[in-house]
Amino acid sequence: MATCQNKPKRRLLPRMTVFAVISLMLLTAIWFVRPEQLQVVLYKVSLITIGAVLAYYIDRVLFLVEARPHECIGGIHIVGAWIRRAVIALACILGMTLGL
Repeated sequence: MATCQNKPKRRLLPRMTVFAVISLMLLTAIWFVRPEQLQVVLYKVSLITIGAVLAYYIDRVLFLVEARPHECIGGIHIVGAWIRRAVIALACILGMTLGL
């Protein structure tokens, strides 16, 4: 009896490598065109990063282990958990970037 084993393909590069390279190219372009704007770009990126980290920890503190997306029993519960986490992330990132 033959069994079908779906093995994931090995990645040659880590995830998001293409986007990281594009981001570095854009930062280089900003540096050539308007080098004084790099401080503003780095400030905004740091605000977005802080907002995302806060959103993740707020979601973990407010909701029980069973309500986390990877721990849900299935179906609509998983969808609700992912939507909830996305809304919390949206609120935290918007709050950080618009409020400061």
